[in-house]
Amino acid sequence: MINKLIRKIFGIGSNPRPIQKPVTLSPQQHGIDPRLVSNSAVRVVRILQNAGYDAYIVGGAVRDLLLGLEPKDFDVATNATPEQVRRLFRRAFLIGRRFQIVHVLLGQDLIEVTTFRGSSTKPALKDEAGRLLRDNNFGTQEEDAARRDFTINAMYYNPANQLLLDYHGGMDDLKNRTLKIIGDPEQRYREDPVRMLRIVRFAAKLGFSIDQATCAPIASLAPLINNVPSARLFDEMLKLLMCGHAMSCLKELRTRGLHKGLLPLLDVALEQPQAAHFIEIALGKTDQRIRQNKRISPGFLFAALLWTQVEEKWAQYRSDGEYPIPALVAAASDILDAQTEKLAIQRRIASDMKDIWLMQPRLERRTGKSPYRLLENERFRAAYDFLLIRCEAGELDPETGQWWTKFIDASAEERQQMIDEQMRLAPRTSSGRKRAKRSRRRHKTDAGPAISLQTAENIHS
Repeated sequence: MINKLIRKIFGIGSNPRPIQKPVTLSPQQHGIDPRLVSNSAVRVVRILQNAGYDAYIVGGAVRDLLLGLEPKDFDVATNATPEQVRRLFRRAFLIGRRFQIVHVLLGQDLIEVTTFRGSSTKPALKDEAGRLLRDNNFGTQEEDAARRDFTINAMYYNPANQLLLDYHGGMDDLKNRTLKIIGDPEQRYREDPVRMLRIVRFAAKLGFSIDQATCAPIASLAPLINNVPSARLFDEMLKLLMCGHAMSCLKELRTRGLHKGLLPLLDVALEQPQAAHFIEIALGKTDQRIRQNKRISPGFLFAALLWTQVEEKWAQYRSDGEYPIPALVAAASDILDAQTEKLAIQRRIASDMKDIWLMQPRLERRTGKSPYRLLENERFRAAYDFLLIRCEAGELDPETGQWWTKFIDASAEERQQMIDEQMRLAPRTSSGRKRAKRSRRRHKTDAGPAISLQTAENIHS
């Protein structure tokens, strides 16, 4: 019994994956357009090959090239060790502990270079669920291909002779628009549960179906996601939500039973028609920007996903007698605390989210000097775009968004006229005087990152 447990934990006695020889495809057979290949990636490959090493473009870049798409990122695989790679390039940096890779900088381009991974005679260190904790062995290209996740990501392209090496039938699966995992699906998911999220992302992004055998274990193994470090889960969820098909990804997650526990508050929101409508509009706007190659702020994205829950908490605090702004601060902190139990949202991103939320009541108040100060705020554009989504979702009168749209492009004289008009429309007391501002009182909260409306670079504009 003890020996059996040891074998289970440490992977002793597990069957190695079969090593396959590749099918070699000519340029006429694979149809990759060399003009879509990054010059920097070609240069990295050439330098490695000239130094006597094997080197290929690999992974998602090859997949996209075969689909006729221009890849955003290029990875290179080689039999050179990380130290050997680093010595060949002036700007090269070793990254990672579990398995070292090299980031090579050529001008503004970053090329990720990895050494072929292999199997080992020694057992891999695993946890009780089968997740790999440490497995950093170097190996051959054949072993490297067997260790990759999906067949469509296990092809190697040599830009020097334009030959393509296909180890696991990835070309056929691409033609059939099918996602298929390499090896035994259950074992591969246990080794790394994040693969279940990755296959959902690829299915939504590429419009591919998932092979029946690949899909079958997902429902029963979905709880293994809870065993993944929260920081890694956040990175994967960010990729999923920023792939240009965010709503499709969320629907796929729910279909496969992978949504529970990842975004718990979002999961609740999607069951509410009004909240679901808001989220669908927000994700649609985000997807549109991504397809237009515009930059997206992760803070804006997560602020939109969790806004309806913040609103609900905000209303609760106000009904308990709290002043509006302290109530909003407390609500934002509560929601972030609840969410970050599963996803380790970075402090910078959490701060951006709070900035966007806290600017919403200020955008609704369009009197005095406030509009001018808001225009100068570094987060104004993100908060303004957020306001427009609220208007489109029916949460606010569209006139509020229209007013700000006009105010942004108006002359100084026109802006003052618009503010004067708002002053005339402002609510008055029974005595006929303008309602005085309510004095603020300090609200203590242990709500995480400090509130700052003057954040770093605005990447949503």
